[in-house]
Amino acid sequence: MKPVALTIAGSDPSGGAGIQADLKTFHQHGVYGASVLTLLTVQNTRSVGAVQVLDPSFVLAQLEAVLADIPPNAAKTGALGSAAVVEAIGRRAADFRFPLVVDPVMVSKHGASLLAEDARQALVTCLLPRATLVTPNLHEAMVLAGLEIADAEALREAARRIARRGPKAVLIKGGHPVGFPGQSGVPAAGFSGTTGAFPAGEATDILLFEGKFHSFAAERVPTDQTHGTGCTYSAAIAANLARGRDLPAAVAAAKRYVTRAIRTNPGLGHGFGPVNHHAEID
Repeated sequence: MKPVALTIAGSDPSGGAGIQADLKTFHQHGVYGASVLTLLTVQNTRSVGAVQVLDPSFVLAQLEAVLADIPPNAAKTGALGSAAVVEAIGRRAADFRFPLVVDPVMVSKHGASLLAEDARQALVTCLLPRATLVTPNLHEAMVLAGLEIADAEALREAARRIARRGPKAVLIKGGHPVGFPGQSGVPAAGFSGTTGAFPAGEATDILLFEGKFHSFAAERVPTDQTHGTGCTYSAAIAANLARGRDLPAAVAAAKRYVTRAIRTNPGLGHGFGPVNHHAEID
């Protein structure tokens, strides 16, 4: 039977991020994709004009419809918008019998808020304890850990702190976070901490799983065509979990896929363009 992956996330009408990116990623991995919409946006590669969060009862009704008919082998969450939606998904996720990847989306590539301030605590208390894996970028990791990250040891400590929130594993992404090396216009200097520094010119992600750290490095691609990278990465992990891979293998395969997707981006739009969801998979 064909594996099924579910995305619970917001809509990007320009197709580079959110539900649209997730479903493209699922399809490219040979996985049947189901979706639950949490919020609508008015956006393209240049800006986000508006965000409208759906009623949590409507979000849950979508979820129940999918679970009752096409139960997934893995699921992921993206932008959830409000505390009420986060709490509703968290309560329902207590009964999930499949891996759940939580991408704690807080802001868009353009800086628009996709998670209300009061929803951040709900994310920590209601959803992270249900997660098989949480996948913050550096900005999100600092928020969740309550810690400034300036070097590799601080990165590992942030992962430990987030793990104490309840997820089974934590993947902190070192690609294009706000205000960190590798962002467009910011030199790719790499971390320079005294303990386990990461090489300059690499995008290094670290996974804390079963008490051990795993590093996943790839050459940093010099481009601003990275719209939807986090969505695509977490969706690829969920797709690989749905296909039966263990967590470290799923992350490694997803890392290779998203790196190819960035490197072969189609050059669409006039702002932060999308990645190539047709990139080769392992």
